[in-house]
Amino acid sequence: MRLTDGLRFALGTLSVLPVRVERVDRQVAGRAMTLAPAVGLLLGLLAALPLLLPAPPLLGAALAVGLLAVLTRGLHLDGLADLADGLGSGKPADRALDIMKKSDIGPFGVMALVLTLLIQVVALADAGLWALVTACVAGRLALTWACRSGVPAARTDGLGAMVAGTVRHASAWSATLAALLTAAVIGLLTAPGSGLWAWDGPTGWDSLFPTAADEPPFLAPGERSLGAHHAQPQDLVAVAVSGGAGTEARLSGVVLAPVALLAGLGCALLLLAHARRRLGGITGDVLGALVETATATTLVVYAILG
Repeated sequence: MRLTDGLRFALGTLSVLPVRVERVDRQVAGRAMTLAPAVGLLLGLLAALPLLLPAPPLLGAALAVGLLAVLTRGLHLDGLADLADGLGSGKPADRALDIMKKSDIGPFGVMALVLTLLIQVVALADAGLWALVTACVAGRLALTWACRSGVPAARTDGLGAMVAGTVRHASAWSATLAALLTAAVIGLLTAPGSGLWAWDGPTGWDSLFPTAADEPPFLAPGERSLGAHHAQPQDLVAVAVSGGAGTEARLSGVVLAPVALLAGLGCALLLLAHARRRLGGITGDVLGALVETATATTLVVYAILG
């Protein structure tokens, strides 16, 4: 029942999915923020559906990012814009918080929205469906860490005050481990062209374990070229990590997904540290900005390294 209350709170807060939230308190909020990455996984899978359409990659990416905004009521994007306006104003904490509370969006908010959405769409068009799923998990994992013990609320009311400091450090680490394992499985099972087991051509497993048919015709009988009998452990590691033994091989999916997730989380935590220094703690707007920052960074890392 406790887990159910937390999951309902997480779904009701982080998505438009129709759930009935029966209990709202800080204990439930802590469980909800710990389960936030699981909600991110679900949102990523739903938002990625437009990428399956027979449409140009850029159009599919734009539709996917738009659907994700709909599934989250645009709350995270709103938070990003409000935080940009507050921090960009250069005002003291109390004045910056007042600016963030206003319903209108200023020039800093507009720039942050345009640039973030542009980056997300372009990176997603190159990175692909499972990058979005990983990015959504990373964005919600940032919430888990932002709500950990020791992180105060900037206001005495609002969502930030409800969830601030509700996640134990052990729970945050457990959620991170689960998210990393999920990302690794995503990379392992969904990127066979650059994953752990399926390579071909001169830079893959064939280069380490050639068959008789692969031997050059000029070899004398009984001779073998460098292959399975000469493959060293470091060669196997190189293939598993890079997706191939050649210098032009790409980062393996099983490594890329966790690396991208950690990069997204890291950027979000840097923004969190800055927001804490400027505002004194977190608000609902700060949380939304962290989600969008982690999502964008994860997609960018996927596009660059993948």
